[in-house]
Amino acid sequence: MNTFPLFHKLENQPILIIGGGEVAMRKADLLRRAGANLTIVAPSIDPEIKLLLNKDDSYNNLYPNSRHVFIEETYKPTHLQQQSFIFIIVATDNEALNKNIHADCKKQGLLVNVVDTPPLCDFIFPAIVDRNPITIGISSNGKAPVLARLLRAKIETIIPQQYGKLAKIAGDFRNEVKSKLPTINARRKFWEHAFNGKYSELIFAGNEANAEQQLKQDLEKFSKVYADNSIEQTQQQDGEVYIVGAGAGDPELLTFKALRLMQQADIVFYDALVSDEILDLCRRDSDKVYVGKKRCNHSVEQENINELLVKHAKIGQRVVRLKGGDPFIFGRGGEEAQELAKHGVSYQIVPGITSASAMASYTGIPLTHRDHARSVRFVTGCLKKGTPNEQFSSMLEPNETIVFYMGLHALERLTTGLIEAGKSKNTPIAIVSNASRSNQQVLTGTLADIVKKQAHAQLPSPALLVMGDVVNLHEDLKWFNINTPNSHTK
Repeated sequence: MNTFPLFHKLENQPILIIGGGEVAMRKADLLRRAGANLTIVAPSIDPEIKLLLNKDDSYNNLYPNSRHVFIEETYKPTHLQQQSFIFIIVATDNEALNKNIHADCKKQGLLVNVVDTPPLCDFIFPAIVDRNPITIGISSNGKAPVLARLLRAKIETIIPQQYGKLAKIAGDFRNEVKSKLPTINARRKFWEHAFNGKYSELIFAGNEANAEQQLKQDLEKFSKVYADNSIEQTQQQDGEVYIVGAGAGDPELLTFKALRLMQQADIVFYDALVSDEILDLCRRDSDKVYVGKKRCNHSVEQENINELLVKHAKIGQRVVRLKGGDPFIFGRGGEEAQELAKHGVSYQIVPGITSASAMASYTGIPLTHRDHARSVRFVTGCLKKGTPNEQFSSMLEPNETIVFYMGLHALERLTTGLIEAGKSKNTPIAIVSNASRSNQQVLTGTLADIVKKQAHAQLPSPALLVMGDVVNLHEDLKWFNINTPNSHTK
């Protein structure tokens, strides 16, 4: 460890920045957010810096006690003595001047950071993940700052903003917890329970009022059993079900919330359309149970899935119901939520990128376009109990895009029915197999010839049908997997 990480309280502390350009502005923005009082010295100070810092106070040259001070002068050693600065930032593009300022600071015993010059730095600015009051700093000791920023970006994706609220509310309860649970061990177990339990999930769900109430209830439970030396009795958590949309297959399309809940699940019930790559992102030691349903082949009936969700939540487990696409778009998530509500089981519903949206983006077939489609409809090719959707008369609007889910098996019936109902046989239509995945394939044609083309191409399920003039844009807008053999078939 070449440097030791410390977190410095900067509220109302004086800091000098020498330089008035873009780099100085970046440092000024960081430091003002931490509450520092800044003095900027430079022959010319960017107006954007003044505008930024003037947000903190009504700066006026007549009032030298203003929080931030601008001195538009060439640097002089006396500038270092104007206040008891806790450290100095040097952000000029004059290498010789930077070395002189560094030497002046050393003579006066001042800590100094010369931006992008590690040998002239007494301290280093880390890449920061800000979840106030949670702060994470990443440093490469000046060796690879770009890499540090990339690592910060990765951490940003896995730590939701709500962690700040989680910490703030917990901070407000610290004294009360300490008074009711006098030992460190009891307090540690209480906070582990809170941060892994219902309190934190209520925060993540945006329900702060109920989260505070839950924290109070948890504290009462812990305080009652503390005297009996049986803190472990409170470790059982109330079960909850997370109905999570896994998207169309590309793991990078998962939401942050979906990933967080997947990684804390005790048991995962997953569908046939959930890719192995996504399943691998679930908590490694969680139980994973396949309950997939394909046409005419249901490994577990929907009623039994509902019962499994209720059963495992009732015994205190965190249950993830992982579905391809979006739970509320032909995903039966509504039926499962109804069953959970009926039995008083807490649940959350996490949207996913439905396959139609992924298909549109990954094939270059926009669902709406001012010149081609004023509306879009998602239609199932198969109604309840396997009966085909034959409501063809409602699908004749010429400036509308229609996406058929679960329609590949009924392709001939759909195309024939649409033509018989009055749809032009020249209407463009496409079959998209495995949308957004590495083995995505696209077959384009018209209502008149798509069945014949599919008989030859044999694109496999899962597949969507998309009908409308927007299909004609595919050739111009396609970008994904265009150089992969068999990725596109015409």
